[in-house]
Amino acid sequence: MSKAVGIALGAVLVVMGAVFTVQGLGYLAGSPMTGVTLWAVIGPVVALVGLVLVVRSVRRR
Repeated sequence: MSKAVGIALGAVLVVMGAVFTVQGLGYLAGSPMTGVTLWAVIGPVVALVGLVLVVRSVRRR
């Protein structure tokens, strides 16, 4: 995986994780995911995976 692809994919995962978290907490309405605690737990995990991918991609030569 190239450096740019890793950074882009990681950034997308961070944004998705943030959206999942906000929806799970009930702050972003209009989805079946709204207010479901499961998404409030999955969201930070997805965001953390994305953050790790970004950091590893930036450090890659």
